[in-house]
Amino acid sequence: MRGSWDESRRAFAAAAEWFVSTVGLVGDRWERPGLGEWDVRALVGHTSRALLTVEAYLARPAATVEVAGAAEYFRTARALAASPAVAERGREAGASLGEDPAAAVAEIAGRVLAVVDDHDGTELVTTAVGGMRLLDYLPTRTFELTVHTADLAAALQARLDVPPAAAAQTLGVIADLAIGDDAAGPLLLAATGRTGLPPGYSVM
Repeated sequence: MRGSWDESRRAFAAAAEWFVSTVGLVGDRWERPGLGEWDVRALVGHTSRALLTVEAYLARPAATVEVAGAAEYFRTARALAASPAVAERGREAGASLGEDPAAAVAEIAGRVLAVVDDHDGTELVTTAVGGMRLLDYLPTRTFELTVHTADLAAALQARLDVPPAAAAQTLGVIADLAIGDDAAGPLLLAATGRTGLPPGYSVM
C-alpha cells in the first residue's frame, strides 16, 4: 500500500503526536511493565527510535532502491527483529531519554517532524534492510509509532485513542503483510467477528 506523500506525512505526524501525548501520561510509572521484557521507559525508548531513525537515515543517502515498500521492509526485517540486540537497544534508548523522558520525547518529535516537512518523499535513505524511498520508509515508522503507542496505552491502562490517519496507514500495512503471507483469511474472519485468531497468529 502506498499513499501520497502528504497522506504519509499526516499519518506520521498524527502517530508522533499521539505518542507524545501518551508519554505525557506516564507520570512516575517508568519502571512499570511495558511490553515483554521492557519496562515503560524501555518501551518509550524503543518507540522513540521510530522518530530518530528517520533523522539518522536521511543523513545516510542510498544509491539505489533495494526495498520497494513498507510490507517488504517488515518481511525483510523479521530476522533482525528477533535479535536480542533489539531489546537491548530499547533499554539503551530509554536510558538516553534522561531525567525527563516525556520532555525528551516531545523535543525529538518536534525536531523530526520539522525535518520530514522539509522533504518531498523522493529522497533515497539507507535503512537497516537496504535503500528505500522516504515515501516508502515513512509508513514503517508510522506503523511502529502507532503499534507501540497502543502498547504503551495498554500498559498505562489509558484509552486507545488511535488517530484515524495513523490507524488507516498502519492497518493498510497489516493488510499488505497478511495478503503477501497468504494469511488474510484468518484475519478477515476475526475482524468480522466470525472466530478468534489462531494461536500465535501474527503478521510480524
